[in-house]
Amino acid sequence: MSFSMSDVANLIRSIAGKPKKNYYTSAIVLAGGSGTRMGELETTKQMLDIDGIPVVVRSLLAFESCPIIDEIIVAAKKDEIPIYKEFHKKYKLSKLKTVVPGGETRQASVFSALRAVDEKSEFVAIHDGARCCITPEMIEITAKSAYKCGAAAAASRVSDTVKIVDKNGYIEKTIDRDTVWLVSTPQIIKTDIYRACAYSARENGLLATDDCGLLEAHGFKIKLCDVGKDNIKITKKEDISAAKAILSKRTEEQK
Repeated sequence: MSFSMSDVANLIRSIAGKPKKNYYTSAIVLAGGSGTRMGELETTKQMLDIDGIPVVVRSLLAFESCPIIDEIIVAAKKDEIPIYKEFHKKYKLSKLKTVVPGGETRQASVFSALRAVDEKSEFVAIHDGARCCITPEMIEITAKSAYKCGAAAAASRVSDTVKIVDKNGYIEKTIDRDTVWLVSTPQIIKTDIYRACAYSARENGLLATDDCGLLEAHGFKIKLCDVGKDNIKITKKEDISAAKAILSKRTEEQK
C-alpha cells in the first residue's frame, strides 16, 4: 500500500462528516521506553512502582475506566510482554486486547500497534505509557474534541515568558505566550486519517516526534485541549516525586 501527500489530502476530504455521539475508539499505549535519561535503573521507567502500582498500569487503568474507550493495545518492550498477562488479571484490564512488540522509534511502535486495532475502529487514542497521571476525564475531553474536529491532542498552556535564542544562548525575540502550548498525550485521531498518514510517512521516509507532527506534515489541523499541567511524563528521577505528589493530592481531594 502506498500513499502520496495528495492521496492523504483527498482521503481527509472524503471521510470528513458530521460528528455523532458514539465512536468506536481504540487506545494505543506506548510502553517501549528504557528510561535512559533516569540514570541506572533496575527496571524500565514504565515498570517503576508509584505507591505500589507500576507507571504503565496507572496509564492503562485510566483508559480502562474511561467510558469512551473500547479497546486497548499496548506496544511494549519485547521482554516485558509476558508481564502484561499478569497485569491483565491482577488489575482487571478487561479492555486490554493485545500487546505487540514496540519498534525502534515511537512512530514504528504506533505503526505496529495500529495493525492490531479492531476493524470497527473509528478513532485511535495514542498515549505515552509514562504519562501515568492521565485521568479518564482528560481522555474524554480530548476525545470529544477529536470527534468534532477529526484530531485533537491533550496539552497545557504556557504561563512563563517564552524566548527564542540563537545557538549561543542569546535572546533573539520574545514569543506571545498565548500562542505557545506544551503538547502531551493522548493524541486522538480519526483512524482512517492516521492510517493513511502513517503509511504515507513510511513510504516517503518521513519521521515525526509525535502524532501531531505526522498529521501536520500532511496538511491536517489538530485541535489542542487544555487538560492542565498534571499530565506529566516520567522522564527523569525527579518526575517520580512530582507524580507521587499529584496522585497524593488527588487522593486527598477525593476524601
